[in-house]
Amino acid sequence: MAARALVVQNTPSGGPGRLGSWLEEHGLTLDVVHAYAGDPLPEKLARHQALLVMGGGYMPDADDRAPWLARTRELAGQALESGVPALGVCLGGQLLAHVAGGTVRAEHGLPEAGSTALTLRPEASDDLLFRGLPSPLNAIEHRVDAITELPPGARWLARSERCPIQAFRIGEGAWGLQFHPEATARNVEGWDAEKLREQGFNREELIRAAERDEAGSTATWRELARRFAAFVARTAPPGPPSR
Repeated sequence: MAARALVVQNTPSGGPGRLGSWLEEHGLTLDVVHAYAGDPLPEKLARHQALLVMGGGYMPDADDRAPWLARTRELAGQALESGVPALGVCLGGQLLAHVAGGTVRAEHGLPEAGSTALTLRPEASDDLLFRGLPSPLNAIEHRVDAITELPPGARWLARSERCPIQAFRIGEGAWGLQFHPEATARNVEGWDAEKLREQGFNREELIRAAERDEAGSTATWRELARRFAAFVARTAPPGPPSR
């Protein structure tokens, strides 16, 4: 049977999108929990062979605004301790860093929005997900908060001009991404134009740039999804997952 991945969705618009479709194409079964809507998260990862935590406009410990984050941090800690593969996107990446001992700061540095150039660091050359990917490459960003210090022992994999820590790995099987591989130009169309103007961005320009870069970024992040799904399949215990 297919390995199962628990997906924590933190906002109505923050689902796994095309990333989820790619993971399913390559053999994962996704259990998406709409945590923002009050859907309960499990206490343990016993039924799941992978954990995905998606993005959202919260700090990783904003339990007053998003009370489900406390349980999400517990699940992330379980994954890190047990070696269950994990992938964190934006808030999800920040949450992994926070749980493992890194530092995340609110509204830190210059904001990022739209298709953004990322540069792979030398440490990415032998990383399971990032090795051999083109550099520079492009990804959709929508960020004001930032990871400012990685957890002890983490591998720093990618950076951008405005936000140095764009991708990292903890241990052998947990990756944090500051960017959004699931997002497309269509997502950018739905962003608040006035808030973008306040940050110094023009939404129409962001849409055009995202459309221009979409073919290349799609190929890159589809490959990353394939590699993650293959890693989950290799590390999943033999036999069907428990129900």
